[in-house]
Amino acid sequence: MKHYIEITLLPSSDINLFSLWSKVFQQIHLGLVEMQDDQGRVPIGLSFPEYVIGEKYSLLGDKLRLLADEATLSQFNATKWLSRLSDYMHCTSIRSVPEKITGYAIYQREQPKTNKERLARRYAKRHNIDYDTALLCYGEMADKTIATPFIRLKSLSGGNEFCLWIKKTVVTEPSGSTFSSYGLSAVSTVPDF
Repeated sequence: MKHYIEITLLPSSDINLFSLWSKVFQQIHLGLVEMQDDQGRVPIGLSFPEYVIGEKYSLLGDKLRLLADEATLSQFNATKWLSRLSDYMHCTSIRSVPEKITGYAIYQREQPKTNKERLARRYAKRHNIDYDTALLCYGEMADKTIATPFIRLKSLSGGNEFCLWIKKTVVTEPSGSTFSSYGLSAVSTVPDF
């Protein structure tokens, strides 16, 4: 991971930052799907340099980095995937990762158990039972607030909207080099700078 492209989101009166994240990330995801190998692995990792972790909430910021080797980033061609959003974002050319970095980070998908009603609907559908019976399975589960930031996406296969929660973990040593079609991984690191 010696090179990167940085995308800066430029919200305007036309579109807010959350909607813009959805549109930009959907396009990046489509491009990464095109680069998957036979096992669904992708050689490009994502990082969010303005990610802020808080007790009650966290923020992604307005920057996204795609990290890989120079040839892979050239092949990906981010400007092609983001061309229809060019008025709302700025995409740099391929740059070298600085010599001095602050460390490494793992950005992974987090799938929190958000609320019992949603879980019961899902359980009822998967097990072909009625909603009230499924709701009993979750008893007195309290709704909880999730501090992890997310991007709202739409599944192109099923048409359902979902939240892609993104958790950051700071680590000291690099590991792995393959990522999911979201550019995330539970074990592979990206340079943090």
